Amino acid sequence: MGNVASLRFFWPESVLMLATLSMLIQDLLTRRSARRVQALTAGALFWLALAAFATWKTPGGTVPLFGGLLQHDPMRMFFAWIFLGATLLTILIVPSSKQISPNRLGEFLALLFALVVGLYLMASATDLLTIYLSIEMVSLVSYVLTGFRRADRKANEAALKYVIYGGVASGVMLYGVSILYGLFGTTRVIGAGGIGAQLSDVTSRLFVAHAFGGQPAAQLALVVAVVFVLAGVGYKIASVPFHMWCPDVYEGAPTPFTAFLSVGPKAAGFAVAIRFFFAVFEKQMPGGVYAHVTEVPWPAIIGIISAVTMTLGNVTALVQDNLKRMLAYSSIAHAGYLLMGLAAASAAGVQSILVYLVVYVFMNVGAFLVVIAVSRATGGETVADMRGLGARAPIAALTLTIFLFSLTGLPPLAGFTGKYLIFAALVQQGGFWNVVLAVIGVLNSAVSLFYYARIIKAMYLEDSPAAEPMQVPALYTGVLVALSIPLLVFGLYWGPLIRWAASAFGGTPAL
Repeated sequence: MGNVASLRFFWPESVLMLATLSMLIQDLLTRRSARRVQALTAGALFWLALAAFATWKTPGGTVPLFGGLLQHDPMRMFFAWIFLGATLLTILIVPSSKQISPNRLGEFLALLFALVVGLYLMASATDLLTIYLSIEMVSLVSYVLTGFRRADRKANEAALKYVIYGGVASGVMLYGVSILYGLFGTTRVIGAGGIGAQLSDVTSRLFVAHAFGGQPAAQLALVVAVVFVLAGVGYKIASVPFHMWCPDVYEGAPTPFTAFLSVGPKAAGFAVAIRFFFAVFEKQMPGGVYAHVTEVPWPAIIGIISAVTMTLGNVTALVQDNLKRMLAYSSIAHAGYLLMGLAAASAAGVQSILVYLVVYVFMNVGAFLVVIAVSRATGGETVADMRGLGARAPIAALTLTIFLFSLTGLPPLAGFTGKYLIFAALVQQGGFWNVVLAVIGVLNSAVSLFYYARIIKAMYLEDSPAAEPMQVPALYTGVLVALSIPLLVFGLYWGPLIRWAASAFGGTPAL
């Protein structure tokens, strides 16, 4: 589809780009207003509602946009709603957090909308260059928002580390892209003449193998290229060995942005991974089953990364006292759980990833919101600062308990649903190593209970040095309750989530 015809499917991104410009202008116009924060928040909510309306009104179907650089399909729309939900929560949390100066709130919200544009592009990119450019767009804005508090040395250090690690990951990814272009003569992932189509064609595979010195040489070049491209994706989802930026960035960045960073870019990274691996290395057969088109053992590669990622994340989280660092390593571990669904290399595996990502937004943003509320009242972000929270702020403590038990994967909460579906997809796919990976996932979930239980113990079994009730904004209390309710509902009745995930990938529920 040409550029002009593609614009009617590009309305959400267009609205978000207008929102970015509008927030900068509104920031200038309200600089002397006494109700500046309320005006900026209302403006951001208006533009977000307009973007949601544009997303809702976008025509359905599967259409290649802008000559095949992007793809409009149900999966793009699925991730769009995740991004909008995470953005809404961030906009609601920021004004009362005391972590963003009111004088700079307009800049923060403008950059947030620009970042969401990049997330939309990541979820729909089907060309290696648009994948790279969208990842870079998200990364560059993330660097700025991480170091947004310029007077904070931790924020400056976090932003610098983020830039260094991001630059290395981008360079490695570009090298992988260059190898793929050398192998196939195109950067298109899907469509006629794309990498996936060429790998599905035996004649094209033989031609590429002959051109690169035979089948083993071409196969090795393809494996190296895939691993290098995975560096860019692994950096966004914080999987081992591309995770080292994560704890420092989560600790140094403003906590409202940390909450967004833990769910938005991670979801977009999985959107890129799903599109790339299933378009390039898998072919859908009658009945919805996927079959490998090459001998590249990409599920094994992903499985190994998954096992190492979840194990390192959980074991390292055990010794953390800073809550943001603990949740950072927890986020790394959850990237490992999500990679298990990708390693299954099936429609059921992808659907389990999509379900888990929706649930993950509720429980992870909720956990960070309680950290913000405690930091706002005490000025600290350690496990010791949670002491006595059960008596000082009972609703915040109760909801945090729900979030932490859900992150662990205990029934009857939605976190259990997400993990169960991932484990079931692996076992359903069959094979000794898939079962071993599922067992590793179960053992890691048991390990995670130890460090989550430390927080719950501090809240309910340890006395606080301060006896007076903790002041939690009414808006925060309402958001915490609103986030905890779906975790209880979807833990008992997860049918709607599975059907939504199936409509985004596969067409019919595979679980």
